Amino acid sequence: MERREEAAAGAVEAPGAGTPRTLLPGATIGVLGGGQLGRMMALSGSAMGYRFVALDPAPDAPCGQVTPQIIAAYNDRDAARELAQRADVITYEFENVDAGVAALLTEESYVPQGSALLYTTQHRLREKVAIEAAGVPVAPYRKVGSLAELEAAAAELGLPCVLKTATGGYDGKGQAVIRRPEELAAAFRQVAPGAAAPAPQASGVAASPDSPGAAEAKDAAEARPHAPELVLEKFIAFQCEISVIAARSASGEVKSFPPAENIHVDNILHLSIVPARVPEEIQRRACELAEQIVSGMDAVGLLAVEMFVTEDGELFVNELAPRPHNSGHYTMDACVTSQFEQHVRAICNLPLGDTTLLTPVVMVNVLGQHLEGAIQAACSADEESNRLGVSPKLHIYGKTESKTGRKMGHINLLCKDTGDGLSWVEQTNFWRN
Repeated sequence: MERREEAAAGAVEAPGAGTPRTLLPGATIGVLGGGQLGRMMALSGSAMGYRFVALDPAPDAPCGQVTPQIIAAYNDRDAARELAQRADVITYEFENVDAGVAALLTEESYVPQGSALLYTTQHRLREKVAIEAAGVPVAPYRKVGSLAELEAAAAELGLPCVLKTATGGYDGKGQAVIRRPEELAAAFRQVAPGAAAPAPQASGVAASPDSPGAAEAKDAAEARPHAPELVLEKFIAFQCEISVIAARSASGEVKSFPPAENIHVDNILHLSIVPARVPEEIQRRACELAEQIVSGMDAVGLLAVEMFVTEDGELFVNELAPRPHNSGHYTMDACVTSQFEQHVRAICNLPLGDTTLLTPVVMVNVLGQHLEGAIQAACSADEESNRLGVSPKLHIYGKTESKTGRKMGHINLLCKDTGDGLSWVEQTNFWRN
């Protein structure tokens, strides 16, 4: 308890019930989740003088390598209470947090992000309603719970469309693009496996409760899964995808980082290019929309806002993430303040940092199949980087097992022009695997 009391001395509670707390360096930040985002948050916050403790079920989790770790399942309420006891403020590094644990922590600890934002962003339909309520456009969409509803929604919206699960799913999982009517049934089976099977049919005559087979039919009906919660979105013909990381402090200060242009390969983020290769007016508008959403939702901490840019310059918000984001990793080396420092500042109610871009940058993800080549390329004498004027900054996450398609790290390529950074990526052949 001595360390806890010492850390608590860094907390300054603003007067008045329900007012934000300002937590000064020396306080302890509890992180629900022990992955790479928590690790980079802890490294950044530790440099400012904060202490950290993480909760994650995986021994030797990336965040646990640099800070104390409680090894327990995310739905372990006793472990959640221990996290609350050891921390002065709690944040999360991923949004799929057990709702019961989030509510418990909100009751028993200081969680400036609250549970309402999690509740909203964990469900695509609730998220879209909240974005629209903030006055920001999203792609036309419909709620879908059956194949018949999917067919009706597709006829109404027009094809192509994208069918997604309302909950879960990332890096392209839990979704299917539908381009022709004959693909509807297969897409429904893919996104909602087990839900598309029709109910067993009787002989055409309603059976009495006492008739042979009635009990079996009732049991089968009860065993069938509930109707899935899906969302069908109109496919937006976009010129490019961009994202903006916006921050809002507990006292309401809002700042955003420069938009990143994102390029995906196999539904996994491959490159983030900053400045984004879109007109300055679109960049300014994207920042305004992101700040409008983070303010409208009363979010605290970071909110990543992913958007489509159409050929005629319209912006449609695609998804939100209430945490540090892969597309914001460029800020670690290219901005006055990194997204991780900004998140710490926001939840601790410090003044938000300067988000100015210091240099053009290309962030490239390092997946399992790229790991060995990326380390060699970033840590060896490289005539090509000298010729292009590119400075590679390597960040490895400390994951215990390298797998194809798994994010193992990233490289920030600082350059005079983003074209030079893109040339460096193109000329390192291992990213083509």
